[in-house]
Amino acid sequence: MAQILVGTRDGLHRFDASGNALGIEHAGREVTTIAPEGSELWAILDGKEVVHTAGVDWWFRVANLSGRRGNCIADTRAGVILGTSDAHLYRIAGKGVERVRSFERAPGRKQWFTPWGGPPETRSITEDRDTVYVNVHVGGVLRSSDHGESWQPTIDIGTDIHRVTTGHGRVYAAGAQGLNVSQDKGDTWSASHEGLKGSYCRGVTVCGDTVLVSAADGPRGGHSGVYWSSVDGRSFERATQGLPDWFSHNVDSLWLDAFPNGSLAAFGTEDGNLFASTDRGRSWSQIARGLPGITRVQLIT
Repeated sequence: MAQILVGTRDGLHRFDASGNALGIEHAGREVTTIAPEGSELWAILDGKEVVHTAGVDWWFRVANLSGRRGNCIADTRAGVILGTSDAHLYRIAGKGVERVRSFERAPGRKQWFTPWGGPPETRSITEDRDTVYVNVHVGGVLRSSDHGESWQPTIDIGTDIHRVTTGHGRVYAAGAQGLNVSQDKGDTWSASHEGLKGSYCRGVTVCGDTVLVSAADGPRGGHSGVYWSSVDGRSFERATQGLPDWFSHNVDSLWLDAFPNGSLAAFGTEDGNLFASTDRGRSWSQIARGLPGITRVQLIT
């Protein structure tokens, strides 16, 4: 059965595709992010505690991220890896975590930055076939084809990428100036914002033969909406059926998700509403409201 997992600042909320509530876990804790590993799940609680469940009704603690805040976690060919504040990577190792030292030596690392002057952070992780991609904000998209032994930059840092994902032999990177698409594992990129009211893209996910993005005027929102495109990502059409005219705030990077087969997509909003689509993002239904502050939307079966 398909489930929509919603990480919030007060627990992990489970829904079916129709919005029926299936339960709450980790009540009173911020569920910073979630990721599947087959039938199992990984999560980061309060930005610090890494927990795991093997498809049963209980979770166990794996590690604490001392001195770092965990932002993302993913099951990859390089292992289960976590992205953190200060743009570090960690790997689950035995009963704890170990730093991915090769990522510390990534070319161009000294040029990574944030617009407000703070340290950069690792924001999203994905993979396609034999290649793992890591998005640094602001540091572009790095790739590894040797299980994380080495990393290469793939896109100009100035594109300001907020999320990276893959599908249809392409790499998709949502950035401050639209959607960036590569058909050669990041060797070259094309960018487009045709059809977007605002070109500031936060989220991107692949839903069957469709790419969904969230976009707004800028980092503070304004004309925020969800758009769909064919897999080439060259032009976009705004989804309006079942949705408000606009959202006030950005649909953030990890609040939009879909099944690759196109059967279901979902996203959350700043004010705790949850929307779902069964027609690859053409129309939407509001299936939950009044959720605590959303941190992550993740679909699982």
